[in-house]
Amino acid sequence: MAAASAALLGAVYATANAASVQERATPQASQPSEAATTAATTADSSVSDVVDAAEAFVDTLDSDQQSEALLDFTEANATAWSNLPCGSTCRVGIELSTLSDTQLTAAKAVLKAAAGTTADTGYDQITQILAADDKLGETASGYGSGNYYLAFLGTPSTTGTWQLHFGGHHLAVNLTYKDGEVEGTTPFFVGVEPSSWTADDGTSYAPLDGMRDAMLAMVDSLSSDELAEAELSESFSDVLLGPDDDGAFPTTKEGLSVGDLTDAQQQLVLDAIEPWVDVADDTTAASTLSTYKSELDETYISYSGTTALDTQGDYVRIDGPGVWIEFVCQDGVVYTSQIHYHSVYRDHNTDYGGEFTF
Repeated sequence: MAAASAALLGAVYATANAASVQERATPQASQPSEAATTAATTADSSVSDVVDAAEAFVDTLDSDQQSEALLDFTEANATAWSNLPCGSTCRVGIELSTLSDTQLTAAKAVLKAAAGTTADTGYDQITQILAADDKLGETASGYGSGNYYLAFLGTPSTTGTWQLHFGGHHLAVNLTYKDGEVEGTTPFFVGVEPSSWTADDGTSYAPLDGMRDAMLAMVDSLSSDELAEAELSESFSDVLLGPDDDGAFPTTKEGLSVGDLTDAQQQLVLDAIEPWVDVADDTTAASTLSTYKSELDETYISYSGTTALDTQGDYVRIDGPGVWIEFVCQDGVVYTSQIHYHSVYRDHNTDYGGEFTF
């Protein structure tokens, strides 16, 4: 799948229509172990690679293009993202369709350096989301991977604070760096329509099936009493904390306490979290997942609608001291015979690197 996605992305770029992205880390203990020190060194090296790729991309741009891509790290710029095909009216940065093939290749290098490497997540998943938008564009106007925007908020470096900001329809990636480390990898919005399709070469794609299947395994492990406790009274037609809803976390956690579950069920909760965490670089993703594991006793899972995740309004949430993940089903807009998915991953503490108070 990863190889097929890479080939597809190359074709997308050749028609001036594409891109991708991800990354994050947690603070070290005051006396880090040898393993922790090694992980931190790897993360720092990864950030250096992202900075090098960012500088190389900027060098391909003329002065007018640089003014589009290099922006201040302000709340207004950082929160300028959406799940809608609304172009520059809701986003900042330089539009991929305006770039030459050489510039697109350089942009691709930035995104690949910053993204996770696991199949069907990270960079691979993002290329598939872009391909889904191109698939939509075959049927309806206004869609396509060329309508995605890339910006650096602040100056890419290993000493300052800045953000890699990338997105378009059904995708928003916000990676915040501080002093050579990943400070935050959220908000991360991902959605897809069509939810699955087969390309002309016979390759099948389903970019969010791994996320859906992990959520299904989690809720399917619950007993009838546990399901009753996890069920929410509210109905949901979309995610609660989407664009323009920064900091709007519910004051009280709802649903079923993960601390009351068996070890096997708790592992399924971690397994459900992992596909979202894996949008970060591999070292950061492992560190972040470890943090969320340590917070499981204070984490809650909940759902609304049915637990089959195949009907309009089916909804699942994971809410911990740090992690916040929502996954919701909607009727298809263009592909009306298919359900399509929306999901958002946030962190109570490190959205936008914790740089803003909402």
